[in-house]
Amino acid sequence: MSSSAATPASSAVPPGPRVCVIGAGSSGVAAAKVLHERGFDFDCFELSDRVGGNWVFGNSNGVSSSYRSLHINTSRSRMQFSDFPMPEHLPNFARHDQIAAYFDAYVDHFGFRERIAFTTGVDRVTPLDGGGFDVRLGSGETRRYDAVLVANGHHWDPRLPEPAFPGAETFTGEQMHSHHYKEESQLAGRKVVVLGMGNSAMDIAVDASYHAEETFLAHRRGVHIIPKYVWGRPYDKIGGHERIPAAVRWPVARILMRAATGPMSRYGLQDPDHRFAEAHPTMSSRVLDRLAHGAITPKPNIDRFDGPDVVFTDGSRVAADLVVHCTGYRITFPFLDKDFLDPGGDNRIRLYRRMFHPDVPGLYFIGLVQPLGAIMPIAERQSQLAADHLEGRYALPSRAAMDGEIDRYQRSLERRYVSSKRHTIQVDFDDYMRALTKERAGGARAARRGRAAAPARG
Repeated sequence: MSSSAATPASSAVPPGPRVCVIGAGSSGVAAAKVLHERGFDFDCFELSDRVGGNWVFGNSNGVSSSYRSLHINTSRSRMQFSDFPMPEHLPNFARHDQIAAYFDAYVDHFGFRERIAFTTGVDRVTPLDGGGFDVRLGSGETRRYDAVLVANGHHWDPRLPEPAFPGAETFTGEQMHSHHYKEESQLAGRKVVVLGMGNSAMDIAVDASYHAEETFLAHRRGVHIIPKYVWGRPYDKIGGHERIPAAVRWPVARILMRAATGPMSRYGLQDPDHRFAEAHPTMSSRVLDRLAHGAITPKPNIDRFDGPDVVFTDGSRVAADLVVHCTGYRITFPFLDKDFLDPGGDNRIRLYRRMFHPDVPGLYFIGLVQPLGAIMPIAERQSQLAADHLEGRYALPSRAAMDGEIDRYQRSLERRYVSSKRHTIQVDFDDYMRALTKERAGGARAARRGRAAAPARG
């Protein structure tokens, strides 16, 4: 792959750039909308035959992780784009098809559907010496662009336990990743072990508790489980605002959590070894109810497999028909050369403000964050910042300043969060939204200073 390190990342892409957007999921449509309304020459490539990405159940692209019972776990008012409210008739925690319909309506309302090339994948993106990119499509055609906005998502390449549990290869039951769970018929009448404590694990365990013969929830570490409603209001509407600093928000939230749920051990789960907001929290109002009613049996982590049995670390065992591994995803960019960019097994990637590649001008990542909140407003604001840079209205800082910010961010993750591959791209929704606003304003001032200092032509 050609190197472009000779071109400083802090320089804006030349005026009138031609732009490629990869993906038309929730982040890709946000990017396409911003580029469209600013008059950019751009193409958006989407492997599926429709927009919506992960929110499309049965998506033709074959990589959606949506399942029939999926609902959002952030309230719709905290998830919607700033200039296109979700319909008031929708429930606060809408269903996947309602969210997918919202993205369809968003695209049609702003009139950029014809800018999206459907059923068209991107096979390779090659940065060029001196700037720009060659983009090879699945059809074999190669097009040249000045900039690329990567919005391919990070919940599509499933990661199974690493290393595999002893005996996994000879287990006589079925094993699958939660990515491949689609509907309750996969669980019906079976003894099911769900491994994990994230949102998907909670949903699948609840589904199994109604349809399986028996349901067991295995977990390595305790987590804080947040009910979707507290005091009759969506949880994320209580104290969630950019103007409320984290130093105030999280201590209040911890008091609220203790009052709302009490210790997790009361439900038979392990108590967390960390404070609330020091790991990605789990949203579920239903799982605690099903645990309390004995419909889900909590278990410690899996130790090994033994023929038909799942053996847990406390020595107990279950003759299971199905084990569902809810063990997260790899961050993967199959269209980028691994010698150029590879998050590797630890899911780490160095990006300024979580979106700018410090070595390659014109390469932006949209929605590559794991927020304590919704990703859609974040993708919208990131896209506005990327568009500012493409127009020369925003200037990046020096390479040293970018490296310093990346290092501080990674140190902050290590200080705050428990060690996990799921916490390598973590952000607080409100704090990060405020940081993007400040970054946009500061970069705009730097761009104006740069223009003022430039010698006059004549």
